[in-house]
Amino acid sequence: MDTNKELISNFYTAFQKLDYLRMNNCYSDDIVFFDPVFELLKGDEAKYMWEMLCKNARDFSLTYDNITALDDEYCTCDWVATYTFSKTGRKVVNKVRANMRFADGKIIEHSDAFSLHAWSKQALGLTGELLGWNSIFQRKIKNQAKRNLLKFIQSEP
Repeated sequence: MDTNKELISNFYTAFQKLDYLRMNNCYSDDIVFFDPVFELLKGDEAKYMWEMLCKNARDFSLTYDNITALDDEYCTCDWVATYTFSKTGRKVVNKVRANMRFADGKIIEHSDAFSLHAWSKQALGLTGELLGWNSIFQRKIKNQAKRNLLKFIQSEP
């Protein structure tokens, strides 16, 4: 397995164990992260996001596969997180496609792609089913996630 694929494997193996320190060690200090919920995060913001998610995880499991090198700099993989969404107590199975870029033995860019509507149907039930496609409703989800992250960051020593 090449170095970039090993780095992805290390990242997701650490995620399976909710080991955010090991996950964040795979990132460069100036990591750029993007996903449909948190949108653009840079540097420590992205690292704090993983710490928050790991510390708050309930009934969590994760699988990953299909690690594919696109060239010397880019890889993709698929991962699935299964957990209980704390706000509603509902079970979520989130299927994600990750794209990563590498330099100097670290992940320097990481984007996760998944359907926010599909996520909201599972996490929020009927409300997510009926409104999860709506950009205004999706903005509310994103704003709440950002507020939660900022509150988490402020509470850290």
